[in-house]
Amino acid sequence: MDMSDAVIVKSSRLKSVVWNDFDRVKKGDTCVAICRHCKKKLSGSSTSGTSHLRNHLIRCQRRSNHGIAQCITTREKRKEGTLAIANFSFDQDQKKDDALNLVNIKFEQEQLKDDTINYGSNNFDQRRSRFDLARMIILHGYPLAMVEHVGFRVFVKNLQPLFELVTMNRVEADCFEIYEKEKQKMNEMLDKLPGKISLSADVWTAIGDAEYLCLTANYIDESWQLRRRILNFILIDPSHTEDLHLEAIMACLMDWDIDRKLFSMTLDSCPTSDVIAMRISDRLSQNRFLYCNGQLFDIRCAVNVINIMVQDALGAVSDIVNKIREGIRYIKSSHTVLAKFNEMVKEVGIQTQKCLFLDNQLQWNSTYSMLEVALEFRDVLSLLQENNNAYRISLSNVEWERATAVTSYLKHFVEVTNVLTRSKHPTANIYFPELCDVKLQLMEWCKNSDECINRLALKMRSKFDEYWEKCSLGLAVAAMLDPRFKMKLVEYYYPQIYGSTSAGRIDEVFEGVKSLYNEHSICSPLASSHDQGLAWQVGNGTLCITGSAKDSRDRLMGFDKFLHGNVDFSILNWWKVHTPRYPVLSMMARNVLGVPMSKVSQELAFNNNGRVLDRDWSSLNPATVQALVCSQDWIQSELES
Repeated sequence: MDMSDAVIVKSSRLKSVVWNDFDRVKKGDTCVAICRHCKKKLSGSSTSGTSHLRNHLIRCQRRSNHGIAQCITTREKRKEGTLAIANFSFDQDQKKDDALNLVNIKFEQEQLKDDTINYGSNNFDQRRSRFDLARMIILHGYPLAMVEHVGFRVFVKNLQPLFELVTMNRVEADCFEIYEKEKQKMNEMLDKLPGKISLSADVWTAIGDAEYLCLTANYIDESWQLRRRILNFILIDPSHTEDLHLEAIMACLMDWDIDRKLFSMTLDSCPTSDVIAMRISDRLSQNRFLYCNGQLFDIRCAVNVINIMVQDALGAVSDIVNKIREGIRYIKSSHTVLAKFNEMVKEVGIQTQKCLFLDNQLQWNSTYSMLEVALEFRDVLSLLQENNNAYRISLSNVEWERATAVTSYLKHFVEVTNVLTRSKHPTANIYFPELCDVKLQLMEWCKNSDECINRLALKMRSKFDEYWEKCSLGLAVAAMLDPRFKMKLVEYYYPQIYGSTSAGRIDEVFEGVKSLYNEHSICSPLASSHDQGLAWQVGNGTLCITGSAKDSRDRLMGFDKFLHGNVDFSILNWWKVHTPRYPVLSMMARNVLGVPMSKVSQELAFNNNGRVLDRDWSSLNPATVQALVCSQDWIQSELES
């Protein structure tokens, strides 16, 4: 086409950024778009749109060598470009599908001319970039609405003008597509698992008093790694009956097709959990999906039962704790009073580097630390009361003794909780000795002569005994599968816990192990006459219980020495190595050691409020929330592994 008499058209209606790389010329009634880089002529008619122009820019070799598709070199000093947005305005009422007007936004690329490298012939991929954006939002928990924020849109357009900005609805749909693909991968992985799955259920709170039920699969994979993956995140009505919650859980199991692969279910200690666990167990037992007639199915969260006892303990002395808080608040409210207090500390001769502080009432270990420090200054606080008429917060000797008793209980609970949560994915074998110690401590605390403390100890012991009756068999079996201890831990603790009836109790544990072993043996294609089986546990296939508790304690000291020399021992790696020798027991170990005896993470172990859903995500549609939470967990887990 002869362009000698063509006229360049300058129109304020040319909003698309592609016109930064094209001249729109008019010859007669025909409009042509001429590439400023390679001079190729394309249709410039307003009815042709701009998609063909974008496609050309992607392929244009001359543009890719010296145009805007450039990045700052990492080998040289970067210079910061400036973004001029003085004349930029964004109409919030603009339709979501309208393009962002960037006419008055200029990026001063001249500053980068000496600091750039080119992409060569690499092509820009709109779809891939769109899903990169969605995946970033999922992974980091960003609000979906960020894609419509002015600052974000300006940044993206200056970074890559070819990227077509997306709406919140578009990125939400992309997140759903990612969720469906990741869910398919999860389905295929769960289908190929060599062992069983243990489910844990958690309740999260959201804005507006909404609650979500989070169902998590816990399992040991083919490489003997302990894994946790969120399967469902369902909006629930707190006023609904157990039946509706039960049906929601069963629907999730059927959706994932894992009802026949379930080994156990971990819930919090509450009456609702009793009903749900019993009914699910009954349903699965009817189809003979559960081992040992469901004896190992109903597990309660160990850290949760400790938290329940902690709240009982703090509730029993709440008036005393409040008095101590008010006393500390008064002392720290005035420099004069604080100086007087410090003088008294020196007079009394207290040697400590600790200082009084107010607790964070949302973290019960913080309350414990506050009480522990206050008890160190007990004599000074009492003296201040005598010498300062304005200090009217008085504690009697009985109250101080009760505070001392409860603080000692809290100290033990803090230590146990730290042990149970110090590993991100703890195996089930670590719980038995810690919880046996809790049971023995409760038995001792019940001997306290103070009526208030005795009543508290009996209350805590009653709640722990409910937990113990449900979970002691599973705890003992997991401990027996630890090759460092085998039956020795049970033989050590049970005489102290059960006294004269301990032999019968140990027999019950052994019968449970034998039944579990036989059921696994039926299912194992690797079982043979060469499998040394239960002889690994009890020696020549027979269980011998002899000697006193002192003898057991002496034997355990030898194991303690062994442990100190084997701090890097990995029980899962041990079973991985010894699977050929103990094929049936290794199958048992895979299923039992993967049971989540606790479902509380370390960062929430001392939290009084539980899990809370992010405010931005809380406002979204429940189906979107489930897609985001599940996808985030799967993507993060994939990155970690």
